[in-house]
Amino acid sequence: MKVKTILVSQPKPESERSPYFDLAEKYKLKIDFRSFIHVEGVPAQEFRKQKVGILEHTAVIFTSRNAVDHFFRMAEEMRVNVPENMKYFCISESTAYYLQKYVIYRKRKIFHGKQRFADLIKVMKKHRNEKFLLPCSDILKKEIPEILEKENYLFNKAVFYKTVCSDLSDLEDVKYDMLVFFSPAGIESLFKNFPHFKQDTTKIAVFGPTTTKAVKEKGLRVDVEAPTKNAPSMTMAIEYYIKEANKRKR
Repeated sequence: MKVKTILVSQPKPESERSPYFDLAEKYKLKIDFRSFIHVEGVPAQEFRKQKVGILEHTAVIFTSRNAVDHFFRMAEEMRVNVPENMKYFCISESTAYYLQKYVIYRKRKIFHGKQRFADLIKVMKKHRNEKFLLPCSDILKKEIPEILEKENYLFNKAVFYKTVCSDLSDLEDVKYDMLVFFSPAGIESLFKNFPHFKQDTTKIAVFGPTTTKAVKEKGLRVDVEAPTKNAPSMTMAIEYYIKEANKRKR
């Protein structure tokens, strides 16, 4: 069966230059976007139970824009004035620039890595005497605290926000040739919304080994997998699959 309709379990890209739009135009596809999961902030009352004081730290590690948003939201809710000498260590340059939403960028001590946490650690080595706070969600990559512990950094992690399943009930009667997933949480949301989901001829595309594992644990078939040597991005993997499918149909 040829792939003509695709549902991507993420928000619609803001940029018109997204490769998804190029893919849709090139192969005459209908590509829809829908977040299967979303983020909700932890209330201040619940946060206090973790017994982690924001002002007990001299530096903050941000691994995403969500972490930035909910760190400053929590500070406001708890009426905490974040000192001007607080240092910020961001996973990427774009996350660092996002801080401008909350602080005067030039007056703050802001550092960033290239994209991977291993790169950020290299930047942090010059600031070993800091006491770091890691604002995170209830779903955190295990490698992040493991690296911090291995490198003997003084840090506390605290849950500032949670990843929850979105309501997808309006999609119950909508069928797609391919579903695209990027996290185990997306798979969890699929089955929470549709507990009797049957794959049948629906193709499933997944990004990353943990997502692949989650799909297989549910007894589903993985048809498209990324990243690979030949397809480092999801759109490249989907295009490769479509090309091969079209060849078989000739």
